[in-house]
Amino acid sequence: MAYRRTPAVQARLDAKAGLITQAAGRVLARDGFAGLSMAAVAAEAEIATGTVYKHYAGKAELVRAVFLEVVTHEVDAVRSAVDAEELAAAERVSAAVRTFAGRALRNPKLAYVLLAEPVDAAVDAERLHFRRAFAETFEGAVAAGIARGELPPQRPAVTAAALVGAIGEVLVGPLAAEPADAAVIDDLVAFALRALGLR
Repeated sequence: MAYRRTPAVQARLDAKAGLITQAAGRVLARDGFAGLSMAAVAAEAEIATGTVYKHYAGKAELVRAVFLEVVTHEVDAVRSAVDAEELAAAERVSAAVRTFAGRALRNPKLAYVLLAEPVDAAVDAERLHFRRAFAETFEGAVAAGIARGELPPQRPAVTAAALVGAIGEVLVGPLAAEPADAAVIDDLVAFALRALGLR
């Protein structure tokens, strides 16, 4: 007969996996992908390395879990910045850019990992999901602006993908600089508005 986990056992396992993921996020934010190892995560979480392996088969699986957690949090922050229906398209896109770039510059090491640091192919696939999730947020704001006559006709999905790609590319330099150049946020907002066809 197969062993079935009780809800209490599953809750403990989920809590431990969450602690490991949080510890991995701290290691990534401090040391980047290159500095993340199962042993480093175990030390950060103050548990045995074997415990990390009980929950995650390897580094790539652990980093994917961290990406999912961090990206979900970041995308939610950008969505909440643009959710107000009463905002004009320019305000919504400006808020999305400011939130996306501002949060990246507040945690540059982790943002660099999410955007540009060389990673395993499996982790790079998560990076694509990350970009698509942000692009969907921009796409909604652009589509609403077109529907209300605030923006010239354009393909919202293409514009959104281009904006996310350009913002990520522009941020790579400031994220690597010490300290990060926060003035780039205003430049990115101006660029985004021009790309939308606004003055």
